[in-house]
Amino acid sequence: MCTDKQPATPSRCAWCANSFAAYVRYHDEEWGVPVHNDRQHFEFLILEGAQAGLSWATILKRRAAYRQAFAAFDPQQVAAFDEQCIAALMQNAGIVRNRLKIEAAVTNARHFLEVQQAFGSFDNYIWRFVDGQPIVNAWHSAAEVPATSPQSDALSKDLRQRGFKFAGSTIMYAHMQACGLVNDHEVGCFRYRELTQ
Repeated sequence: MCTDKQPATPSRCAWCANSFAAYVRYHDEEWGVPVHNDRQHFEFLILEGAQAGLSWATILKRRAAYRQAFAAFDPQQVAAFDEQCIAALMQNAGIVRNRLKIEAAVTNARHFLEVQQAFGSFDNYIWRFVDGQPIVNAWHSAAEVPATSPQSDALSKDLRQRGFKFAGSTIMYAHMQACGLVNDHEVGCFRYRELTQ
């Protein structure tokens, strides 16, 4: 006898359950995947800084607008933004129009280039804080996942000494999670198994 079987829904981290398609796709395809591309690191620095005080969903919905507004996340171009560019960004309804966050993105672009110069790449710099390998945690629920870690504390302190803004430990831990320096998928999530194989 034939039956119409629906494919089983994979088990995911609780934070993306029942969310909109782009949010689930971000969880399934990007979050926790090790990043070794400087432009991607710079993108997440801008987006995580913009998220401060807001939800990731709010920023994710504006990601395309951020890409357009911030020169496809090219740090060299963003570093050259002047007051006129910042004023134009303040009128851009597609992004979070917070002057401190916008100015921080420009400031951080300039320091990002300095880090690239000093370490060969931002990627070389940031992976030093986890000894070059992702930290694999084993959380069973979202409630167990910390907001910071000793590694994010050290990264945040170093970035702030280099002049970076919106680079607190909580923001940097979110960056580490997003860019795969830390695997914080719940152990029951299908991505946890895929990323630890």
